[in-house]
Amino acid sequence: MTKSASDLVAEAKSQVEGLTADAVQAELDSGDAVLVDLREAEELTANGRIPDSVHVPRGMLEFRADPSSPYHQEPFDPSKRIILHCASGGRSSLGAATLQAMGYSNVAHLDGGITAWKEAGKPIE
Repeated sequence: MTKSASDLVAEAKSQVEGLTADAVQAELDSGDAVLVDLREAEELTANGRIPDSVHVPRGMLEFRADPSSPYHQEPFDPSKRIILHCASGGRSSLGAATLQAMGYSNVAHLDGGITAWKEAGKPIE
């Protein structure tokens, strides 16, 4: 039996911590979390970005997160709190599950993505 994209997202969401926009804002304000934006560059241009987020397109996540990869990017560190977001929560939940499989133990995603962030009246640049 094969799985659909929706099946994979639902499975990932059941395995990872989903946060509200308010919870993400609180963690960012504490200075203890890194927010990673998984959307494509054209999505950032069209819809803005959350201030201080780090842009890593979803297709590069594993390579940027792997300290042994020549494409590794700071501030990825398995000991840090990493919160992922995308447009609506699908890519970020898949990405969070992938990071967990890579040994990241303190990872979450913004449930509802930047759409939920905007609906909560949070800042965009």
